This record gives sequence, C-alpha cells and structure tokens, in this order.
Amino acid sequence: MKQVTFLIADGVLKPSCLFNAIEVFEKANEFLEQTTGQSYFDIRLTGTNLQQRLANGLFSLQVAPLDTIGKAGIIILPSFAEQDDYAIGKNREALDWVINQFSAGAEVASLCTGTFLLAATGLLNGKPCATHWKAAAYFRRLFPELELHTNKILTDQQGVYTAGGALSSLNLALYIVEKYCGREAALYCARVLQIDIERDSQSPFIMFEGLKDHKDNVIRHIQEFIEQHIGDRLTVDQLAVHCSMDRINFTRRFKKATQLSPADYVQRVKVEGAKRLFESTDQQINEVMYKVGYIDVKAFRQLFKKIVGMTPGDYRNKFSKVA
Repeated sequence: MKQVTFLIADGVLKPSCLFNAIEVFEKANEFLEQTTGQSYFDIRLTGTNLQQRLANGLFSLQVAPLDTIGKAGIIILPSFAEQDDYAIGKNREALDWVINQFSAGAEVASLCTGTFLLAATGLLNGKPCATHWKAAAYFRRLFPELELHTNKILTDQQGVYTAGGALSSLNLALYIVEKYCGREAALYCARVLQIDIERDSQSPFIMFEGLKDHKDNVIRHIQEFIEQHIGDRLTVDQLAVHCSMDRINFTRRFKKATQLSPADYVQRVKVEGAKRLFESTDQQINEVMYKVGYIDVKAFRQLFKKIVGMTPGDYRNKFSKVA
C-alpha cells in the first residue's frame, strides 16, 4: 500500500484542486478493489492547523498533526490563492517537515500554485517544474533560478512532481496512478471522471496578457505600442528608436522588465491576436496571418505551433465560437 498524504498548509486553499486529486486516487482504489480485491492508496490529510477553513469559511477540514503521519509515501501540496507569496511565509514548520520526509525517502508533488510551496523547500533546485501559466511571471520573480516550463502539464524528476493549472492536477494524479498501478487503472479513472489522459501541454490554454506588472513606464509604453500596431512588421531597431534608445540598451531593459526579448514579445502578441481571430471569426488562415503582420504561411504556421502547441487549424477546431 502507498500512503498519499495531502499537506493542508495554512493559507487560502483552492478546494477544487484538492478534492479532484483525492477523487482520482479514490477511483484508483475502487478499480483495484474490483480487480484485485484490495486498494493500494492510503489517502491522508495532515497539516499544522488542524481545522483548515475553506471557501471563505463555508466548510472546514479536520486534518491529522504532522507528527502522526510517520513515513509518508507521496506528499502532495495543493494549490493556494494568496499571491503575496502563495502561503510560503505561513508554513515554515510544514515545509521543514516536507524536507525531512523527502530526505527519508518520500516523494513530493505540487498541484498548480502549490509549486510555490514546493519551490520554497529547495527540492526543485536543478529540476524542471510547472505551475499555472497565470502565476508564471510571479513565480519567476520569486524563484528566478528555477527552470519553469509554463507549457508543461506536469514534470517528474527524482521523486519530485509538479502540475500546471488546476485541472492539470488531475493529469498528475493519473500519472501517479499509472506509475504505481498500471495503465488500466489510470484509464479507468480517466473514463469514470471524464479526464483527457493524453493532454500534455498548457500551451493552447495560455492567454498572453502582456507582462506589464513592472515599474518601467517607458517599456510599458512600448508594450502598448506593440499591441496597438499588431498588423505592422515591427523590428527591434524600430522599437528601440521609438524609445530613443540604442538596440542593445533597449533589449536589455525590455527583457529585464518583461522577462522576454523584444522579438519574442512581438511574436507572442501577434500569436495571441491570431488566436482571438481564430476563436471569434471564420477568416481563413491567410487572412488572419496578414492581419497580425505575417506574409509567410509556413513561418506563421511554425511559429503558431511552437507557441500554442497545435496548428492554427487545430486551434480553430478546438476553440472557435463560430458555428
């Protein structure tokens, strides 16, 4: 039997992320009881605050003290909604407990923004990780040294797992079920809970919002200029001149503020514009391409797939609002 311990840390917990993941392990046990006569996962909840309030106090969870858990098999850190530090400052005792359990052989997983807590333990140092794409910019500011992959649904390295967005937590739970109980058990969970088990990227769901949460007004102005001239062919030299800077200083300053090079930023803005047109109009791919400032169909398709994770046609088929 494998003990799965959900760490109910102090903070504003996202209950859907927690309960959905628990349900995957419960369904795995249901399948195993039907096929082998016994369950595999021993599901537990622990924390320092033994009565954690959820959903603005509408209900609460009673959890076991940390020192009653013994040796944990897999520790799972659910998602938090506090963007000041995603509950890191409130949970030093709990994070020390995670570090000690990992040193004793436990595996550790984070769900969605639970990656912030996991990063604070130091266990992600030198390992790839994922979190919800909407929290990525803040994560990079807090942990600039870590290897964050916003396109990934999940990561797994040396007993440390992370999941991207909230529902990606279901894919991580399925991944763990398949790892320990086999493909058939994971498929049963996916079918019963109607989860897309083959989903492997957050990229199609990312909404590029411009990364304007910085204090450089000059760079913010040029970001707005780029968005207002989405159909123009903008070069880095042109943007630098617009800011009255040389190319090198402009590029350095732009990347410091936005975490992207000017060229990458322009591409992301244009692809986001193309996504919106595919969602809301029935315009052909060539028409959309011209409207966002591209003239080479092959280059546009390659760029779109690189950023979004699927072709323009596949994206339209999946997300178009036009009948």
